[in-house]
Amino acid sequence: MTRSKRTKDTSSDVERRQWWLSFSTVVLSLILTLGILALALPLPLPLAFKGEEILDQRILVDALVGLVCLFDLSILFQQFEIYRVRKQIREQEELFKLISENAADLIAVVNIDGTRAYNSPSYRKLLGYSPEELRGTLAFEQIHPEDRAKVIAAAEEAKTSGVGRRVEYRMRHKDGNWIALESTASVVRDSQGQIQKFVIVNRDITERKQLEQQLRLAQKIEAIGRLSGGIAHDFNNLLGVIIGYTEAAQKRMEPGDRFREANEEIQRAARRAASLTQQLLAFSRKQVLEPKVLDLNAVVRDVEKMLVRLIGAHIALALVLPESVGMVKADRTQLEQVILNLALNARDAMPEGGRLVMETSSVAFDERSAARPRYMPPGHYVLLKVSDTGCGMKPEVEAHIFEPFFTTKEKGKGTGLGLATVYGVIKQSGGYILVESQLGKGTAFKIYLPLVASALETADAELRPPARVPEKHEAAVLLVEDEASLRKLTREVLEETGYRVFEAADALEALEVAKRSEIEIDLLLTDVIMPGMSGRALADALSTARPDTRVLFMSGYTDGEMAKHGILNAGTAILHKPFTQDELIRRVEEALECGGPLAAFEKRPQS
Repeated sequence: MTRSKRTKDTSSDVERRQWWLSFSTVVLSLILTLGILALALPLPLPLAFKGEEILDQRILVDALVGLVCLFDLSILFQQFEIYRVRKQIREQEELFKLISENAADLIAVVNIDGTRAYNSPSYRKLLGYSPEELRGTLAFEQIHPEDRAKVIAAAEEAKTSGVGRRVEYRMRHKDGNWIALESTASVVRDSQGQIQKFVIVNRDITERKQLEQQLRLAQKIEAIGRLSGGIAHDFNNLLGVIIGYTEAAQKRMEPGDRFREANEEIQRAARRAASLTQQLLAFSRKQVLEPKVLDLNAVVRDVEKMLVRLIGAHIALALVLPESVGMVKADRTQLEQVILNLALNARDAMPEGGRLVMETSSVAFDERSAARPRYMPPGHYVLLKVSDTGCGMKPEVEAHIFEPFFTTKEKGKGTGLGLATVYGVIKQSGGYILVESQLGKGTAFKIYLPLVASALETADAELRPPARVPEKHEAAVLLVEDEASLRKLTREVLEETGYRVFEAADALEALEVAKRSEIEIDLLLTDVIMPGMSGRALADALSTARPDTRVLFMSGYTDGEMAKHGILNAGTAILHKPFTQDELIRRVEEALECGGPLAAFEKRPQS
């Protein structure tokens, strides 16, 4: 037996009991009335007399008293039953009120013609509408025009089949925003089995939709990140060769050489390509970062002058930087790039001028914090809020702004990587970024970076012990690079600078070169990932025989691949590809003067 059938049977029993109670009371009332009439009127009553004897008056009075007592008992029992039923009704009403007022879901009863018969108080909490504002309106009025057809189709299907299916749609909040809802409906039938009403339960799934959007975005970025990470190494090697040889050609050209301008264009194109590669790695969260503990306020202040020039005089810049907001751990260069990208985005949203505000604050979320998104873990954060008074965004645009190559700008005026890069850098730094925007009112980006308790980082003296620093002209470099053209170029640049260079195509050949060489090798300049033995393994192998040799790693791979080879530890010197000749010479000089010897490098744990 189903619950609805049991409820119906119980209701029928109650009605049957109430009917017999009322019928008994009416019968007693009639008998009592007849007895009173027989006592009051001196007329013979055919029913009261049988034969020749007349009933004694006293017996009649006693019978009437008995009837009155029985009638009183009936009235008392009836009142008790009425009290009990009213109590049950009141308890049911209180239970219904408790459920409807505290249910997070929206509960509505809709007539067959679409008019609203009841709306739970949750409508005011979630959508801002009072019962009076909803009363008399059709159930479809607040539904998004694009979703209205499928909701009507679901309602018609429920009328036909008697079973409502689950449907997702958007409903307009009183303030004009759209809330994503998931709806289920059930039908209410009359005694003839005809559908009279619908009971509709709506659940707010806005946050779930946001989580799904975050997941889709992460999957899309991960897919593109794998592609970009896979080609980064080879592409950076090629760019390194292009940049290196165009710089070498530039040095040999006379100022008035007719090919000088063309050579400079090649250099600029190569640098733009290198920058694009870094952007691809950044938004895919695979860029090599050098995180340090930073004062976020100091970073914002340092880029203030650049921001003023960048956004123009028609936009007012305001910084709200309270003291002691705390420290964060991030790559300073990339964090500055995030600020610049958001400022550029705000500038483009305010072509007629406006106001750009950058403010920081300390925030703490616990498990019960209503402002904390579900995907953000509880804890202490430093908040950087970048808000503008620009044109704002439509919800459909806001849903895609962090996707790579998505742009609303004209063709040729944007790559669609600016905000994608911002998203990648923040996620790679362990932070979170949210956006709030209203069309015509402006946009606010909120960046949450985890608060760190440690002080500003300084160089670890133990990782950089004092050692002999050779003169430049006598320093010997063991160059290990599997890309022949880049190895040749690097050797030429170093030899032109005065270094003595030994070269090898892989780690095994490098070990043989080091074994045969009687000259002390001052610097190991090696690629990280090579066929066979990696650069890290090569450094470990050389550390026993040549503990004073310093090391400088080269790589065009992502940090994820480099971490597998134990290269991202603090204090490790890395030369990122593609590099210019000046960068190569400067990093080699820094490694010889400040870098740690292989003996110290060997003691560092691998990631």
